[in-house]
Amino acid sequence: MVFKPLRSWFISGLLLLAPVGVTLFVFNLLIKRVGVPVRELFDAWITPELLENPFVELGLNIASLLLVVVLVAMLGWFSQLLLGRVFVNFFERIVDGLPVVRSLYNSVKQIRDTFVQQQKAVFQKAVLIEYPRKGVWVLGFLTSDGRGEVQFRTEAELVNVFVPTTPNPTSGFLLMVPKEEVIELEMSISDAMKVIISGGAVTPRFDPVTGTSTPAPDPATIAPQTPPTERQP
Repeated sequence: MVFKPLRSWFISGLLLLAPVGVTLFVFNLLIKRVGVPVRELFDAWITPELLENPFVELGLNIASLLLVVVLVAMLGWFSQLLLGRVFVNFFERIVDGLPVVRSLYNSVKQIRDTFVQQQKAVFQKAVLIEYPRKGVWVLGFLTSDGRGEVQFRTEAELVNVFVPTTPNPTSGFLLMVPKEEVIELEMSISDAMKVIISGGAVTPRFDPVTGTSTPAPDPATIAPQTPPTERQP
C-alpha cells in the first residue's frame, strides 16, 4: 500500500521533468554539435592574446549561444511551412515504429501541445453574471459556447464562463450559464482582470452616452490609501 502512491508520485514527477529534460538534452546537443564547432572557427581567426581577454571569451560564448537559439527558431519557423509539416509528419511516422521512443515522444508532444494551447487566448469576452445567487453579480470571462453532452442534456443554450478568484485569478470556477443570462461588457479582458486583481479598487470608466469603456490604470501604480486619523478632542 505504501509503494503504490510512491510509484504514482514518481511517475508524475517524471512526466513533469520530461519536457524540461528533453529540452536540456536537445539544447546541450546543439551546443556541442553546432556551438562548439562555431566557437572553434572563431578561435582560428582570433589571436591568442585576444582569447585571453575575459570579455572576448564571454562575447564568443554568447555568440555561439545566440547561433543555437537562431537555429532553433528557424527550425520552428520551418515546421510551420507546408514542406516543414511534411517533414515533421515523416519524422513522426518513423518515431511511431520505435516502441520506447514512441512512448516518450508522444508524452512530451502531448505536454507541449497542452502548454501551447494554454498560451493561446481562450478568453473571448468579459461578461457579467449573477452568481452565486440572484442579485449578486460577478465578473467572468466567456470562453466558448456549450458543446457535447452537457449542451445535449440541457434545454437552454449554454455558454462556458470562467469566474476567477480575487486576488489570484489563476484559480476560479467554470460555470455553464444560459446565454440569455450573460451580460457582455464593453471593457477589455485586461481591464476586467485589473478589476478582479485589485478587488474592485481599479475600475475602468464607462461612458453611458457612447457606450465605450476607457482603459483602467495599472493596479501596481495606485498607491494604497490610508484612512484619515481621527482628531482627539
